[in-house]
Amino acid sequence: MIITKTNVLSSETPTFIDPGTGQTATDIVSPDHSLTYTSGSLSSTDFRVDFSGVNDVEYVAISGHNGCDTGNDMTVEIQDNAFSVIASATVSRNHNILITFTKQNFTTLRVVFKTSPDTHQITVSYIAAGEYLTVPNKTTEARPSQYYFDRKINPVINIWATPENSTDQIVYYYVQRIEDADTLTNTTDMPFRFYPCMVAGLAYYLSMKRAPERIQLLKSVYEEEFQRASDEDEDRTPLKLQPSIQYLRV
Repeated sequence: MIITKTNVLSSETPTFIDPGTGQTATDIVSPDHSLTYTSGSLSSTDFRVDFSGVNDVEYVAISGHNGCDTGNDMTVEIQDNAFSVIASATVSRNHNILITFTKQNFTTLRVVFKTSPDTHQITVSYIAAGEYLTVPNKTTEARPSQYYFDRKINPVINIWATPENSTDQIVYYYVQRIEDADTLTNTTDMPFRFYPCMVAGLAYYLSMKRAPERIQLLKSVYEEEFQRASDEDEDRTPLKLQPSIQYLRV
């Protein structure tokens, strides 16, 4: 595989997002087609080749790639340091392409091979504080795959790797603290099904100071109302259980 045959990039040593194991970086810019570079296999990110500080570039030629299966297409994007797309092309397996654009200087020239839609969702896993602190380079740019939740007074979510663009979105669920009731004219900050639970809970906590002899009774009512309200949040999807045939005996 060869990224370009111009003198501008053939003398550069690029860096990679989703790099291959045991690969030589300069092979991807070598005019010798017997030298190849194989990317990694991370499903959470696209393969990207970055060239730092290159000037007077007006095209990128790509030859001999097999970044997609036969019958499928792949998009190749040329991006600048701000991840803005300068030019792009849709290619098939083993095609040779020439992507041209206005001659310009690049702080970072990015060649991105996109083999999956940008809209697919990636599961981001939680890591503990100690594990996050041992990450050697927290500024690495890629599709985020891990997060650490720092539970301060004002909580902070630390994401790794650093997002490589401004279009990715994080989808999450959270438990929000109930707002103060304030004046009696305000609507209580909770679903209506929790109103009986709130009333029973308030009576239970007041009984600790006002009527200690009723604590056990009010506590059981409170717990029953809370369980009833919680059960309403369970999924109502159909459930079918079928034993494996290997357990059937004649």
